[in-house]
Amino acid sequence: MNATLNVLIVDDDRRMVHTLADIIELSGYRALPAYSAEEALEIVKKEIPDCVLTDVRMPGMSGVELFRELHASFPDLPVVLMTAYAPDEEIASGLDKGALGLLTKPLEITHLLDFMALLARERVVAVVDDDPNFSRTLAEILERRGFRVSQETDPQKALQAITPQVGTLLLDMNLNSMDGSQVVVRIREHHPQLPILLITGYRKEMAAAIEKALELSAFACLYKPLDIPRLLETLEGIWQRRLKKALRGDLRLDKKDSA
Repeated sequence: MNATLNVLIVDDDRRMVHTLADIIELSGYRALPAYSAEEALEIVKKEIPDCVLTDVRMPGMSGVELFRELHASFPDLPVVLMTAYAPDEEIASGLDKGALGLLTKPLEITHLLDFMALLARERVVAVVDDDPNFSRTLAEILERRGFRVSQETDPQKALQAITPQVGTLLLDMNLNSMDGSQVVVRIREHHPQLPILLITGYRKEMAAAIEKALELSAFACLYKPLDIPRLLETLEGIWQRRLKKALRGDLRLDKKDSA
């Protein structure tokens, strides 16, 4: 999993780039160094990274300007700003327009590595649903949007479907007549922080079970036939929130949940 994560590091301070590259590669990821925003754009023309870490103040194009260029073509590309200075209006503008977060130099390496661990796995979705046709169709839709999907139709194997790489679980609430809230209880014992999205075609019949599962910190419930744009928006929202928390140091991965 880690080997597929490519991180573009952009900073006119070559020592900073080399230090970050060493840290990232020692953690099992791949670093792409660039010493200016212009050089970074040339790299992206050849290879789209999974994430960009960019200094804000650089000669020529600034890091915020680089973010704007990247965001116009790749709106889902995570871009993290870095600075040794107090945030200003330009940085605030970048954050308002969708930059994922701001790291202050000297960097808090623990926060950065938590962020990388989440980034490496957040787009992996496990689908637990006893309807193989529904699962297969949903997997095809998600994979076309850049997610990686695992499928499980046996509710007794729901826990086994949650590998360390899984970032979000989509759980049917009626699995071979098994109450999905019971599955949520078992999952929460082993994976207390894993985002769980409930899905069901039985809005009224499963109302009590859904309420119980939501009380156990399931994220939300979506109803069949699924509103795919809403599903994708919800998944992206979960992904963004958790990555931002990791950058701020507000999210600590449980060992059972870490990649």
